Amino acid sequence: MSYADNRPKFYLTTPIYYANARPHVGSAYTTLVADTIARFKRMHGYDVAFLTGTDEHGENIARAAAKAGVTPREHVDRYSAVFRNLWNELGISYTHFIRTTSPEHLRAVRRLLLRARDAGYIYKGFYQGRYCVYDNLYVSDSTDPVDCPLCGRPAEVVSEENYFFKLSAFQEKLLKLYQEQPDFIRPAFRRNEVQRFVEAGLRDISLSRKTVKWGLPWPDDPEQVVYVWYDALTSYLSGIGYGDDELQWERYWPAQLHLIGKEIIRFHCVYWPAFLLAAQEPLPKAVFAHGWLLFEQQKMSKSKGNVAYAEPIARTIGVDALRYYLLRDVPFGQDGNFSHEALLTRYNSDLANGLGNLASRTLTMIGRYCEGQVPAAHSAAIGDAEKSLAAAVTEAARGSAAQYEELSFSRALELIWAAIAEVDGYITAEKPWSLAENPAERARLETVLYYAAESLRILVMLAHPVLPEATAKIWRQLGQFGALGEARIDQLAWGALRPGALIGEPAAVFPRVEKTETLEKIAAMEQEIVNPQGTPTATTPAAAPAAQPGAAAAANARISIDDFTKVEMRVGQVKSAERVAGADKLLKVMVDVGEEVRQIVAGIATAYQPEQLVGRKVVVVVNLQPRKLRGVESNGMIVAASVGSEGKPVLAGFLEDVPVGSRLK
Repeated sequence: MSYADNRPKFYLTTPIYYANARPHVGSAYTTLVADTIARFKRMHGYDVAFLTGTDEHGENIARAAAKAGVTPREHVDRYSAVFRNLWNELGISYTHFIRTTSPEHLRAVRRLLLRARDAGYIYKGFYQGRYCVYDNLYVSDSTDPVDCPLCGRPAEVVSEENYFFKLSAFQEKLLKLYQEQPDFIRPAFRRNEVQRFVEAGLRDISLSRKTVKWGLPWPDDPEQVVYVWYDALTSYLSGIGYGDDELQWERYWPAQLHLIGKEIIRFHCVYWPAFLLAAQEPLPKAVFAHGWLLFEQQKMSKSKGNVAYAEPIARTIGVDALRYYLLRDVPFGQDGNFSHEALLTRYNSDLANGLGNLASRTLTMIGRYCEGQVPAAHSAAIGDAEKSLAAAVTEAARGSAAQYEELSFSRALELIWAAIAEVDGYITAEKPWSLAENPAERARLETVLYYAAESLRILVMLAHPVLPEATAKIWRQLGQFGALGEARIDQLAWGALRPGALIGEPAAVFPRVEKTETLEKIAAMEQEIVNPQGTPTATTPAAAPAAQPGAAAAANARISIDDFTKVEMRVGQVKSAERVAGADKLLKVMVDVGEEVRQIVAGIATAYQPEQLVGRKVVVVVNLQPRKLRGVESNGMIVAASVGSEGKPVLAGFLEDVPVGSRLK
């Protein structure tokens, strides 16, 4: 790599994860967000350095290794590999991975310590108080029993001679930093928390441990090891060559952004800037402390058994589904609740029925009506609908980019998906399937399909930082050359889609999933992670009661009003439709009935083409028992009349616009 690169640089980091247990979804959350930022910045022309890694020292690790009957080194080698393998499986595009047991890290810590010592900020003293070995936190200077404020476990008594850091000397400097650089701590309400902590007064902190043996040796005093938080925080420097590769260090430091969880904000926003100031090194530009990812409204914790793992989700419905759900449903910076069921609902509604359906119907129609080549737009056929669509998609690009910059990922995705809905509505209104039936409308047909395809091209660019795998597939299906991740969002312009480009074979990037079956698969995989030697227990749904003879009423019998009110009919809107393989009369239709999107198999293929149905309002019986037709589950019934001697199906509908989900009475 050349460090004479004239591109703007952007250096961001995740926390350096403690190599003591398998990471869960809560651990992956920060890393997935960081990867999204890294991809977004690359698509704006930045030279991105993206650091993650593992924190491998401390008493807690030594105890865990002893319990497992292995050495501390063997223990951290195992878990560091687990983290790295998971990040690779999740497609994390990190450029640097640092381990705190590496020789280059030792050299960096030594250099930073000696600079602080030589400046007069380190001295020897005696520490007696309470210390939490799990969070490596000095909890209290008193030996009175007290619980750790981070994990809630009882803090242990520590009495030993240590080296101390003059944190108290930096109180005014830190307060000045927060005042002059308000964006140093984000979100703003976190800055207020830190500021109040510092204003209450800072005391010097112990910077070494004498009774702990698994750690970095203190310079010139082999009986002491470096305090694990000083050790871990210095990873942000050692990972880019501090004290080892000066060209790289000078290229990337200071960091533009440290991403962390809110529980470690004190270490990053009080201790870390003080350590750097003591060594006369530049400060990072910003620290963003996000909220917790909760499971059943509690912070994920293996000790409580309330954790979810990323691997089963990635292997069942794909990494992109997890990325989208976390960034769409949890406003970044706040606490958010994780739910497998909500994840699958979001997958089916936004990914399968949203972006996936738009890509499928656009590419399928280009293949069917334009011989698999992107058509050209004809200026004479461009009207208000096209101008409006181009303006909406262009505005979505501007607005979503601004929201990405603010780390408002949920809002950015809202804007992109609103534009997806605009394109869907445009296709439904312009009816290219009807235009294809009239040779005189050829120019109009090609214009409509070009505008749909160009909209799709732009939207997959905008969604790429969050959905790198699926958008890359659609990009290739659109006949685009080059890696999507190297495309430039900041140079995006309407009309760059080349007419004549050969599209690829349309394939579903987000096939719809059945909730119950998918939840069972994920649960079984999670059980294997938690207990790899055990046999996962499968839950089998109870069989439905057998039908009683004579229970059905005669076909021509009248029913009471009470019987009729048992039938629940609601207004639905068709989101997608396709033929059922091997069945001439059946269509598989995805219908939004208000509370959810239902899959329904309807015997209407002889009267309706799939494209004609998308966007149409229909009447749906929603409280029927599910059943399978030709092996495809149908969860409801679309109401239609049977007309003529051949029984042609004619869908029931409305003369006036009726909201989706309205009940018929």
